[in-house]
Amino acid sequence: MFTANPRPLGIAALLLATSGWGAMFLVGKDVLPHVEPVWLTLIRYSMSALLFAALLLPRGAAPWRKLRLHALPLALRGAAGFGVFSVMLFVGLAHSVPSHGAVIVATTPMTTQLVRWAFDGVRPARLALLATALALAGVAMVSGLLFGTASSSAGSTLFGDAVAFAGTLGWIWYTRGAARFPTLDVVEYSALTVLASWPLLLAGALIVTAFGASHAPTAEGLRLSWHALLFVGLVPSAISVLAFNYGVRTLGAVTGTAFLNFVPVSALLMGVALGKLPSANELAGMAMVVGGLLLHTAASRRAAAAPAARSAGGNSTAGYRACGASAR
Repeated sequence: MFTANPRPLGIAALLLATSGWGAMFLVGKDVLPHVEPVWLTLIRYSMSALLFAALLLPRGAAPWRKLRLHALPLALRGAAGFGVFSVMLFVGLAHSVPSHGAVIVATTPMTTQLVRWAFDGVRPARLALLATALALAGVAMVSGLLFGTASSSAGSTLFGDAVAFAGTLGWIWYTRGAARFPTLDVVEYSALTVLASWPLLLAGALIVTAFGASHAPTAEGLRLSWHALLFVGLVPSAISVLAFNYGVRTLGAVTGTAFLNFVPVSALLMGVALGKLPSANELAGMAMVVGGLLLHTAASRRAAAAPAARSAGGNSTAGYRACGASAR
């Protein structure tokens, strides 16, 4: 009986996910003059919430029971991952350029290692630390902190890039929270955190608008940007998330992390296609970030392979199975 090879589908899913995230920075930059970050985040996740709710419907009542059981912690995790991260990312993007945001998001796996070291006492391997240092130096170069300001923007993008980088801590806290809900699979954790946090996102948008810190979008602003809002709400906020989760489940977390290299690369290529040429500093910094992520992936592969190698050393049958798994 013919069985389709899932590997090409996994690769296609990861490319779809990372391309969608890369495009988000270019599209989102054009939306910001019409819709401010807080409201862009609310609109973005209102649309993705509808899609995730539709995915849960065939599962019956079970996911909704889990939502009621864990409503508050799921809401807080979602508010950090979808609210804090998204708002700070778009605030940063308003003071920077799309390619910088994509570069900063690509550093998230390395920053996660530092967070684990600080809070869990899990010290990264030397290679992982080297990768993190290289990537952070690349971000500093892209932002203009090293060797002058980024020439592609009207001035230094350091403030915007720093805000976006701080926002990635919200996403890290969100992803770390998945381990606290072992009864939820990938789709349930993604969907239920979006649904649980949506009232908080709405309340946050209304509060900051009431205090004058933000402005609700006008009908004209929505008319001018509805197509971009639709793209941001459906592709990077829902379809890319599901595609990435499928790719990780098919090919493994280490391979999925490696594909994050394509986020800044895709944003750069799309920008070049639109006539936005990067500066030499930006190209060098992006190469450093991509190189850091490749080193980090190599360190992760080495760490993942070590337990298997020790187990294989004591059992010839286990060694045979390990060889077979690696061949696949």
